[in-house]
Amino acid sequence: MPAGRPSTYSEELTAKICERIAQGESLHKICAEDGMPAMSSIFLWLTKHPEFSERYAHAREAQAEAHADRIVEIADDTEIDPNHKRIMVDARKWIASKLKPKRYGDKAEVEHKGELGLTVVVKRFSDVEDSSTG
Repeated sequence: MPAGRPSTYSEELTAKICERIAQGESLHKICAEDGMPAMSSIFLWLTKHPEFSERYAHAREAQAEAHADRIVEIADDTEIDPNHKRIMVDARKWIASKLKPKRYGDKAEVEHKGELGLTVVVKRFSDVEDSSTG
């Protein structure tokens, strides 16, 4: 493991990681910095520490909100090239839809038209008995 990469789980470190994720940073970018654990350590911690796993899941949901908020800022920025702006917005829309699909995912609507016919046939037990002996 490279120098400067802590491998020991701590509440303080995981809180920092979750806070940065909630603000919209990628886990890859966070883990690339000195003093941060490797991504493999994070994934191991998620399986070993239920409290971290829950906090991490909430951070990912908040990350979707951060990306959605950033979309408006990007759209309003007149300094960004329109083609680059479109790519930036599309990337954030996509990740928000994956992180929080109920809110930002595509909504599929199913409409049913037509009629359904139903015929009810009632047989008496004696009718069934008569037809089997006949």
